[in-house]
Amino acid sequence: MDRSVDLNADMGESFGAWSLGDDAALLRVVSSANIACGFHAGDPDVMARTMAQAAANGVGIGAHPGFADLQGFGRHRMQLPHDSLANAVRYQLGAAQAMARAAGAEVRHLKLHGALANMASEDETLARACYGAALSVDPEIILLVLACTAQERAARALGARWAGEIFADRAYNDDGTLVDRRLPGAVIHDPAFAGPRIRQMVEEGAIITESGLRLPAAIDSICLHGDTAAAVDLARAVRAELQAAGIAIRAFEGRR
Repeated sequence: MDRSVDLNADMGESFGAWSLGDDAALLRVVSSANIACGFHAGDPDVMARTMAQAAANGVGIGAHPGFADLQGFGRHRMQLPHDSLANAVRYQLGAAQAMARAAGAEVRHLKLHGALANMASEDETLARACYGAALSVDPEIILLVLACTAQERAARALGARWAGEIFADRAYNDDGTLVDRRLPGAVIHDPAFAGPRIRQMVEEGAIITESGLRLPAAIDSICLHGDTAAAVDLARAVRAELQAAGIAIRAFEGRR
C-alpha cells in the first residue's frame, strides 16, 4: 500500500530588519508551507520572498492568518466580534493570494495561527466563523485543522475540504489540544525524540498524549514551528524517520 503524509512548517515570520527562522532550509525539507500574512508576523517583502521560494521548491503554499499581535507573535488571546474576526481572516487570505499569484503559484490551504488556532480548537463556533470567512473567499481552499478538536468538527460541519494535522514539536493533552507553552515539556526540541514519536503516531493513526492515551486521528500532515532553533533539524529527523518506514512525504489533497 502506498503510504504518504504531508510535512508542513510555519514560516515567513521575519519582519523588516528582524529575521526569524531558516525558511530557505526548511523549504528543502517540507512539502507544505504556512506563510504568515502580516498580522502576527511577516510583511509584504517577507511574504513575497517566502512565496517565491516555496514556489521554486514545489512546496504547497498556505495562508497562516492570526491575531493582529506583532508584539506577542499572535500568541496573546484576543476577544473580537466574530464578524470582525471573519474580516481579518479574509483580509489576510487575500494578501496571501496576491503574493502567491505574483510568484506564479496559488494558495492551496489555510491554517490558523497561535492563540487564534488554540481558541478555535476549543470553540467550534469561533472556528466556523474563521473557516466560513475563508470559504467565502475560496470555496475550494483546504482547511488545515488540528485533528480531534473543534477545528475539525467545524470543517466537517461546513462541508469543506480539510486535512488533519498533528505537531512534531508539541505535547498533547488528553482532549487533543496542545499543552500550554508555559508548562515544562510543552515544546519538543530533541530531533532524536521527535522522529520516532511521530513515526509511531502515523503508523498507529493516533495522537499520543502526555499521559500515553491514544486518540484515533486523521493524520494528513505533520507540523513543525519554523521559529524554533531546532526546526530544520527536527524537520530532517521526522522526514528521515518516516521515509525509513516507507512513508512518502507528499502534499495533502484534502478530505470532505
